[in-house]
Amino acid sequence: MNNKPFVIGIAGGSGSGKTFFLHCFLNHFEKDDVCLVSQDDYYIPVAHNMTPEENKLYNFDLPATIDKDHFLDDIDKLIRGEVVQKKEYTFNNPNAVPKLLEIKPAPILIIEGLFILHFEEIAAAMDLKIFIDTEEEVALKRRLKRDLIERGYSEDDVLYKWHNHVVPSYRQYLLPYRDACSRVITNNTQLAEDIIKITEEISGDLKQRLEFR
Repeated sequence: MNNKPFVIGIAGGSGSGKTFFLHCFLNHFEKDDVCLVSQDDYYIPVAHNMTPEENKLYNFDLPATIDKDHFLDDIDKLIRGEVVQKKEYTFNNPNAVPKLLEIKPAPILIIEGLFILHFEEIAAAMDLKIFIDTEEEVALKRRLKRDLIERGYSEDDVLYKWHNHVVPSYRQYLLPYRDACSRVITNNTQLAEDIIKITEEISGDLKQRLEFR
């Protein structure tokens, strides 16, 4: 393989199962074989001084909430073989101390997030585009479980954001790009074996293509 990494884009709406898919996929490689850049770490910080009601009404599900220039610049650095340092995004938790992330270049570069296909310059850098497709009802159940337990939101806040922010944004900024992706993976079940099997297939193809040993 040449010096340019093989760039994979993994897109999916909230609750689609991107995190689990990534976990399964990364298990098929050595640590130094893959680096990951997550759109979530490029949110423009605005919420630390918001009241709970302001936070509820603020729409985080828009491309304008992402520092796209910084996101693209870090992707370009990794493609050029440079190390990237970036503070992690703490999802508006004022008590969390953000870690300093060090992302080292690798033969495979994964970019994941909601708007990665909408951002034309970022989408153009990808060699393989993967779309995680999930029914909205299933995705909502997963979102409720995550936000109620992990992030401490009320059910009313989660449902407000889901119907007013999450779903409209998904339909406008992600769904239109689904059919242009190389792989569309349906993830409506809780069967880990299904996703593991798919990641085995994709990782096997990549190892052959990139001559991994």
